[in-house]
Amino acid sequence: MSQQSDGQADGQGAGQRYASVFRPGLFDGKTVLVTGGGSGLGRCTAHELAALGAGLALVGRKPDKLQAAADEIARIYPEAAGRISTHACDIRDEAGVRGAVTDALARHGAIDGLFNCAGGQFPAPLDRISFNGWNAVVQNNLHGTFLMAREVYTQHMRQHGGAIVNMLADIWGGMPGMGHSGAARAGVWNLTETAACEWAHAGVRVNAVAPGWIASSGMDSYDEDYRAVLRELKTKVPLQRFGTEAELAAAVVFLLSPAAAFINGSVIRVDGGVPNARHSWTLQPAERGEVYNGFPQYAPPSLFSED
Repeated sequence: MSQQSDGQADGQGAGQRYASVFRPGLFDGKTVLVTGGGSGLGRCTAHELAALGAGLALVGRKPDKLQAAADEIARIYPEAAGRISTHACDIRDEAGVRGAVTDALARHGAIDGLFNCAGGQFPAPLDRISFNGWNAVVQNNLHGTFLMAREVYTQHMRQHGGAIVNMLADIWGGMPGMGHSGAARAGVWNLTETAACEWAHAGVRVNAVAPGWIASSGMDSYDEDYRAVLRELKTKVPLQRFGTEAELAAAVVFLLSPAAAFINGSVIRVDGGVPNARHSWTLQPAERGEVYNGFPQYAPPSLFSED
């Protein structure tokens, strides 16, 4: 199967609807803002939310990617065509974030949920990370998450309530090789716990998801040396496989849903048990297991099709 750089397969599941485990209409009348909604995990989650009736405000840096995702969703879910908007901004820019949230509210009238999915990093040991490189990753992953959450809260959720889900990573025990991202994501973890306390009185729940090695299009952004590392990582997972985008999206949708009404300040790990692997225990080859992939438009990263 041929691959495209944005992670979409040529014609793969082009018109099929999302096979969500959640009930139809779960998010009818609700609007969710998704940062990084033009590709990867953000795009997948946006598809599932649309399939469940949500209106969408897609935010990202590249207008063309956002519009492509919006058009794709509208084709598959014609009933959602009038409930999707796109807002191009750099989440590190305070004025841009403020404007994007204002525009989304003007378009939809409410923001009931926020998925802070946007972020990025590059592999490097600490002693080779320049300050500019460090600053770019921390601003993207930590500052951008804070700015978006604060603006959604102050402009709407403080008066109306809502749910926020932030993005972490498998930071447990440190993040060698990506210390800038590990530090930023650890900051998001503490930010999540703080906001969960400070904003709960307004009916706002703040939680996070921590994906491990998810086979998403973002993996294709790394150089060949790191791509070779990625191909071998599943052997370090107790479940002996990579996760799918839909398995991460399901955790996000749950935390945004009414079923999580008493979950606040928590983190759901979606990592196949990686932090539970120990050097004293040899992982056995997987004999059986269940994989969930409800996203027909999903395509694995091209690195897995390379020799």
